[in-house]
Amino acid sequence: MRAGAVTAATVERVSDLALIAAATAGDEEAFGRLVARHRRELHIHCYRLLGSFEDAEDALQDTLVRAWRHRAGFDGGPNYRAWLYKIATNTTLDLIRARKRRVPAAGSYADIPWLQPYPDRLLDEAAPAEDQPDAVVVAKETIELAYLATIQLLPPRQRAVLILRDVLAWPARETAAALDLTEAAANSALQRARATLARHRPAPAAPSAYERDLLRRMIDAHERADAEAALALLREDIRVTMPPLPMLFDGYATVEPLLRNAFGDGSIGDWKLVPVRANRMPAAASYLRKWGDSAYRAFKIDVLRVEGDKVVEMTTFDERLFPAFDLPLIWTPARDSSG
Repeated sequence: MRAGAVTAATVERVSDLALIAAATAGDEEAFGRLVARHRRELHIHCYRLLGSFEDAEDALQDTLVRAWRHRAGFDGGPNYRAWLYKIATNTTLDLIRARKRRVPAAGSYADIPWLQPYPDRLLDEAAPAEDQPDAVVVAKETIELAYLATIQLLPPRQRAVLILRDVLAWPARETAAALDLTEAAANSALQRARATLARHRPAPAAPSAYERDLLRRMIDAHERADAEAALALLREDIRVTMPPLPMLFDGYATVEPLLRNAFGDGSIGDWKLVPVRANRMPAAASYLRKWGDSAYRAFKIDVLRVEGDKVVEMTTFDERLFPAFDLPLIWTPARDSSG
């Protein structure tokens, strides 16, 4: 390349710096364009810390308000994204402390009533684009429900250190500065967090070639109210929880009567299930048409953890997040159910 030639990357960098300078000076349009690039990944970051989709919405909105209010505090340069992450992290920690949530050390999802799923269609929005080479791919092992539930055991600051270091791959010095810690304190927090994670988190499930088929068979069994077919998909150590309800069904012997009753005389209506994905896991959104009703209404979302060719965990959530999955609250027969 001849001397003095200007590359597209150089032009883009100059443009970005000009946009950052304008936002810092109080240009609302420039600020909006900047935060729009990082909005989804910041929401996912807040969600990891909180475990709740709805709480993450609150944390993100507070983050953007704080970022605008303190825009003059950005010291310039290209690291605007890191500056937004610092604000998001501390805003979310403030929210966690304010709500004073605690999880028993030997707890299950039943002890985390605020736990909610995250639609894969929104996780995909955070995938790196050409103009976002530093965006982090949302890997299954850092977003699946088992990971989120386990890190709820950590004190808030340990949780933040773990995510900044092991998920976002921030260096120790930058992590310490973001949380107003010494580098030694940040490293110590990381060691303790990793140890807790190793003790309590189930081994991440390897990708299963049977996930799609299992989900299809589960949907078919539920729509036909076939308890035998549904039970055949479960492993002996199946665990079912239903946040925010404090219910835990641990083992096949406790789940079997639950399903037989739901599909037998205890049936409350007809079901229609739609395949979706949440937290990089197979899931199904269920609509119920109660006896005497003319419409299928949003009822629950089941997220499955699959190992080999069996379901080992089912986490059932209520209908509040159907809109986040781009699903209507009332199902009409004309709607395509292919997902």
